[in-house]
Amino acid sequence: MKALSHESTALYDVPGPKTERRHKFYGLLSTLVLLALVGWLLYLLFDTDQFTETKWMPFEYTGIQELLLKGLGNTLKAFAISAVLALALGGLLAVGRLSDHRPVRWVATLLVEFFRAMPVLVMIFFVFVALKVQPLPALVTGLTLYNGSVLAEVFRSGVNSVERGQREAAYALGMRKTQVMGHVLVPQAVRAMLPAIISQLVVALKDTSLGYLITYEEFLHAGKLIASNLDYDLPFIPVVLVISPIYIGMCMLLSWFAQWVSRRQRRNPKTEAAEVAPAEPGTLLPGPQ
Repeated sequence: MKALSHESTALYDVPGPKTERRHKFYGLLSTLVLLALVGWLLYLLFDTDQFTETKWMPFEYTGIQELLLKGLGNTLKAFAISAVLALALGGLLAVGRLSDHRPVRWVATLLVEFFRAMPVLVMIFFVFVALKVQPLPALVTGLTLYNGSVLAEVFRSGVNSVERGQREAAYALGMRKTQVMGHVLVPQAVRAMLPAIISQLVVALKDTSLGYLITYEEFLHAGKLIASNLDYDLPFIPVVLVISPIYIGMCMLLSWFAQWVSRRQRRNPKTEAAEVAPAEPGTLLPGPQ
């Protein structure tokens, strides 16, 4: 009987030849559907004359380029401020949720659940309209409260995902809780938390586009101003074709940065396993031989 070339794993059975052929067929069918969808979209764009020189010439003007660059700079500024504050707030709330003091833990839990359930746009409008705050602080406040509460759960879950024996061993050595968190749990949890942290920062970057609703002059607001002043049909499509790849590129840069940090962390000698010297004959303990 011919030996099987595939081995089973603990989680699932490796697919056989028929299943592999079926998966390849599904993959090919999905690819064809996606290509057909892209082809249909391109047909609509060409059919409505979206690639004519008249519709793309305005982007060669210096004023439009400066407006887009200014909007992009404002977007990055709002994202940078809100990202730093959200990480700080998330760490603070996570510490509160992991606290041994019940009142502190209850307050932190209430804040996390409230701000995580509240829509970002509602918080931004409340700060902007009710508290009469300027557009940039209002946008940053809404993004910080929402993303900080989500990151708090990411941090808490990451710390709790570390094997319980690590915590118990650290306490057995006489370490205090702050030392256990800073030297044992958090360094091991960072690697598990990093993908979720970057994903939430990507959400924060995309949510900066909500600033145009409160007249903050960010990237999408600049595109809206440009499209509203063009005098041809469907002016928003060329603007979207210019703005969308830049948003996608910034999100891909964040993902690349996360992968780079993860690779550096794996190469860090502090996180690598130490080599154990082979056992050699040594001095015997005193006693009867």
